[in-house]
Amino acid sequence: MTDVVSMDKIVALCKRRGLIFPASEIYGGIANTYDYGHYGVLLKNNVVNAWWKAMIQERDDIVALDSAIIQHPRTWEASGHLAGFSDPLVQCLGKCKRRFREDHLREEAEARGEDPEKLVCPVCGGELTEPRPFNLMFETTIGPVREEGSTVYLRPETAQGIFLDFKTTLGFARKKPPFGIAQIGKSFRNEITPGNFIFRTLEFEQMEMEFFVAPDEADKWHRHWMEQRMEWYVTLGVDRDKLRLRPHGADELSHYSSATSDIEYLFPIGWSELEGIANRGDFDLRQHAEYSGQKLEYVDTATGDRYVPHVIEPAAGLGRTVLTLLCDAYDEDEIGGERRTVLRLLPRMAPVKAAVLPLVNKDGQPEKARAIYEELRSRMTAEYDAGGSIGKRYRRQDEIGTPWGITVDHQTMEDDTVTLRDRDTLEQVRVPVSELADELASRLG
Repeated sequence: MTDVVSMDKIVALCKRRGLIFPASEIYGGIANTYDYGHYGVLLKNNVVNAWWKAMIQERDDIVALDSAIIQHPRTWEASGHLAGFSDPLVQCLGKCKRRFREDHLREEAEARGEDPEKLVCPVCGGELTEPRPFNLMFETTIGPVREEGSTVYLRPETAQGIFLDFKTTLGFARKKPPFGIAQIGKSFRNEITPGNFIFRTLEFEQMEMEFFVAPDEADKWHRHWMEQRMEWYVTLGVDRDKLRLRPHGADELSHYSSATSDIEYLFPIGWSELEGIANRGDFDLRQHAEYSGQKLEYVDTATGDRYVPHVIEPAAGLGRTVLTLLCDAYDEDEIGGERRTVLRLLPRMAPVKAAVLPLVNKDGQPEKARAIYEELRSRMTAEYDAGGSIGKRYRRQDEIGTPWGITVDHQTMEDDTVTLRDRDTLEQVRVPVSELADELASRLG
């Protein structure tokens, strides 16, 4: 398959078919905030379900959590976010007055072979201010009046809520290390230079799991989760050749991490992070124990041993996973002399599994097609589509990744069979209506 995908094509397709589009667009939008339309929501939910299945249904050593977005402000002191969660900000003094991350400008200058010490505005060429720290957390207040002690923050990551609930979860979950706590939730970062569609946004959903282990087993479990998480993307249909595991260098490691590796995907913008798997050590639990005055440790009642568990953290972005699936599935081919855009999504990840299409809107075909659709949608996500020519309807379904089209035609009214069309091979076979649901279920696997 020729690599025909570009970010511009993905953006255009997503807006054209209502998967993902700019938020607040009637007011001109807000830099890099996006809304998910009908098919985008269905696709995103499929990713969420696949992640929970891998974490909860297929394992018995992980429990689920949904922690609050607004945590006690001391949380961010203990975690180091208040003191160290900032980017170097520079602002253009020329015409455009735009703001940039200085470290990104330096990287781009070095990539072009230019002197990173002589930075200018990349938009208008204007002079830049000296860099100053810019905290990435969104600040707000509790209550109607801003007063001392009322300042809180929207969480910049979901992990800290898990650490705050470690002791409570340990008490009721009847688990002992090694065990994990998993959650999916919104996080917020006031990024200076968001960009590249939904790759980096102001608000985003994280799929994070903290796996608590005995200190001497941390390296083993770190390797385990790197392997597990790489394979998970392959099970979603992602091309293995476009995935790689990249260890962080010593200069890249976060203050809490003794080892981190990123799963990277070859996006149209180049190799970029899809998920990080970090060995966080015991930093977080020790910090929160110190700041809260609570003991956050595990006690083995059989041996009397006690220790602060070390933590392995696979942290993935839901939006980036959706973007990966879109980029990986995007293809173009030619049918009957016409160019076709198609999303070759794995059937179980496709927003719609089957579309029921009456060939013509007469002779009882719409009523028959509707009845078939009503039966199918009790077993899978299906769609009834009667608008426009049959060719245009096929193209519309191809563009949202629907793997199977079911056409009700004149022969259906005679022998109760339908034409089943395959999105990828374009093969068309006749299937009895009575066997259709089971046939699709077997193809879904």
